[in-house]
Amino acid sequence: MSENNQWGSRLGFILATVGSAVGLGNIWRFSYVAYENGGGAFLIPYLVALLTTGIPLLILEFGFGTKMRGSTVLAYKKLSSKWEWIGWWPVISVFILLTYYIVIVSWSLKYIFYAFNQAWGSNPEGFFYGTNLKLTSGIESLGGVNLTVLISVVALWAINYFIVYNGIEKGIEKASKIFMPLLAFLMLIITIRGITLPGAVAGINKFLNPDFSQLLNSKVWLAAYGQIFFTLSVCFGVMITYASYLPKDSDVVNNSFITALANCAFSFIVGIGVFGILGYMATHSGVPLEEVVTQSIGLAFIAFPKAINMLPAFNTLFGVLFFSALVIAGISSSISMVEAVVKPLNDKFGWSRKKAATVVAVLGVLGSLIFTTGAGLYFLDIIDYFNMQFGIVTIGILQCIAIGWIYKSTKLREFFNPVSNFQIGSWWDFTIKYLTPLVLGIMLILSFISEIKDGYGDYPITGLRIGWLVALAALALAIILSSVKWRKEE
Repeated sequence: MSENNQWGSRLGFILATVGSAVGLGNIWRFSYVAYENGGGAFLIPYLVALLTTGIPLLILEFGFGTKMRGSTVLAYKKLSSKWEWIGWWPVISVFILLTYYIVIVSWSLKYIFYAFNQAWGSNPEGFFYGTNLKLTSGIESLGGVNLTVLISVVALWAINYFIVYNGIEKGIEKASKIFMPLLAFLMLIITIRGITLPGAVAGINKFLNPDFSQLLNSKVWLAAYGQIFFTLSVCFGVMITYASYLPKDSDVVNNSFITALANCAFSFIVGIGVFGILGYMATHSGVPLEEVVTQSIGLAFIAFPKAINMLPAFNTLFGVLFFSALVIAGISSSISMVEAVVKPLNDKFGWSRKKAATVVAVLGVLGSLIFTTGAGLYFLDIIDYFNMQFGIVTIGILQCIAIGWIYKSTKLREFFNPVSNFQIGSWWDFTIKYLTPLVLGIMLILSFISEIKDGYGDYPITGLRIGWLVALAALALAIILSSVKWRKEE
């Protein structure tokens, strides 16, 4: 390894990996996806997807990282120099993701301060898009840089820089040991508050009420696999890099199960709290639950401020706790992504951690600038769609091919089974070589068909070209970087 840097404890590693997996999507996406896809019945395909794709991919990445002792780039280079570009592609893609993910976290940071006096007033939607984002009429109208968003973005990049700069044990592990218990505590308070509100039971029943007829709908199963794939930080280069800092005799299988199950349990518990609060909103407003249910930024920055306004007591405290939880969840994920970019620069170019972290942070702030403008939300939406739906999914397929077929999944299984408490059988090889790439391939094809047939959103063709350009540029840059000579021997 290029740095003598390891996790100080197994607990530190687990908290860091769970911190990477538990992000904003766990709080504002899982519950909505479950609600839309059969309610309680959705848990069946969700658990199937977890066992047949989520955990197998985590085992693959933990095993590959522990075996190869390096970043994603170095791991694939050790596999074969001609496959190095597969290691660079997720690094570039996750850096792109970072540039706008930190902007979303910056909105949460601002909302902590807004919560002290419910600055969003009686119209949270108008406040969010107008006062907060200063959103323009469309992607063609760039608008100026939103100074308060930019300041928040710079602050968050500085926090990420400081944590990653301090290394694995003294930086990321120490931060994870603070952030993850605090996040769990905050979300527990929010969930308890949510389920004790008047009308909460009605909302939770809607969330959990099973519609088993949905199990015959292939889209429900694809939604489950998609949720699992995007929630565990697999194929981002994060888990391979994190695992490279483990001792070689680490229990790969148990670590994978613990990380995956902790992430999914967090999503489920938070989902109960979210729908308890939405149930209260519907009851208080005298409208059907369907009219208040939403996901993504709409849930966090519009629906929840409305709910905070309606609370019978402790409005300010609840608001501060909720948006603090979003910030902590965002930072715990972003530091893992920063590390996944910093480590390859250290491995390939021999840069010190300080230099690599500085370059990533500076370029990150510059890359985030476009998302702090009046048209930033449009750019964020388009680039995220193309980067994730086409880039990360394709990387997942290539990873299964490279490790499952070329490196041989049986070879990797023979490495991690002897050091794991319980053995993984040939079913794992089947999932990595056949099932997972098949499911991801179907997701990719359906996304292509949807894009060709309907486009994405109501964006003009110019905006969609930007999405394709960014996604293809990530691949091109990965190929270019893989052709650059290594500066030192490994």
